[in-house]
Amino acid sequence: MKSKMYKALVAEEKNGGFVQSVKDLNTKNLPENDVLIQVQYSSLNYKDALSATGHQGVTKKYPFTPGIDAAGIVETSKDDRFKTGDKVIVTSYDLGMNTPGGFGQYISVPADWIVPLPNGLTLKESMMIGTSGLTAAIGIEKILDQHVKQKCGDVLVTGATGAVGSFGVALFSHLGFDVIAATGKMDQADYLKSLGAAKVIHRNEVAEVESKPMLSSKWVAALDTVGGKMLDAVLRQTSHNGVVACCGNVLGHKLQTNIYPFILRGISLMGIDSGIALMPDRVRIWNKLAADWKPDVLKEFFREVPLIHLPKEIKRIQKGEQAGKVLVKLQS
Repeated sequence: MKSKMYKALVAEEKNGGFVQSVKDLNTKNLPENDVLIQVQYSSLNYKDALSATGHQGVTKKYPFTPGIDAAGIVETSKDDRFKTGDKVIVTSYDLGMNTPGGFGQYISVPADWIVPLPNGLTLKESMMIGTSGLTAAIGIEKILDQHVKQKCGDVLVTGATGAVGSFGVALFSHLGFDVIAATGKMDQADYLKSLGAAKVIHRNEVAEVESKPMLSSKWVAALDTVGGKMLDAVLRQTSHNGVVACCGNVLGHKLQTNIYPFILRGISLMGIDSGIALMPDRVRIWNKLAADWKPDVLKEFFREVPLIHLPKEIKRIQKGEQAGKVLVKLQS
């Protein structure tokens, strides 16, 4: 197949700093992988902002096109599992880290990274969910697998205005749970209630508490997207046989806590990493999100932007000013 020119956001080092701009690239310079995909939509994640600003722990070589999420249409395939015209989703693995990512109109990826778009989802809807929604859904599935039931107590979501937190609030509510949304952005309370939060509290009500080994039980389960001292405080306020699923480290990567919530209340701490989730797990979750787990308010927590506006959005997410999901439209 003849090579094609396409547009992509390119991050590169200039004058000691990193800048992002939209450039014309050629598909012949993409990696020689199994499947070439014309990307229709992507979404902005915190890891994308790290890649776009030169974080060596995410991306090793520049110039580079970030974007750990992509949804599009197969252009060519060397693998019999996929054919021209198939609608597909690619999230995480090495996409947007060291393999050119979804902020380009084309990606070339191994077939083993690809999830067929499930019936019940459009390409656009899949990127309204994206890695952040997939992460929240994996955490909530782990909570449900520990026999946490609706109406047996409140559930907590920390970092609730972020992309993972917003989807967590919406999905918990959709599944019939009473959700407490914890945030530092109380001006976003109406937004969180529109997603289904029964109660919105300031994050300090969770984190700024006494240092006792255990505190009064306030929720039966929690999705923590923050980490650090927040996660410690969440654990100490979780009720008997409760479950906490965690995926974030905004407040730090160290967890300083004590053993009593685990041995006296039987609390379970579950980790989430959607980046290395096994393909059968990905497919199962995506199929749930296309059916019974598809929140009614899916269209409430995203803003759609063109590629050219991404540098501004990257600055916003770095400053912690984002609320909800930024959907990136790749094709005009």
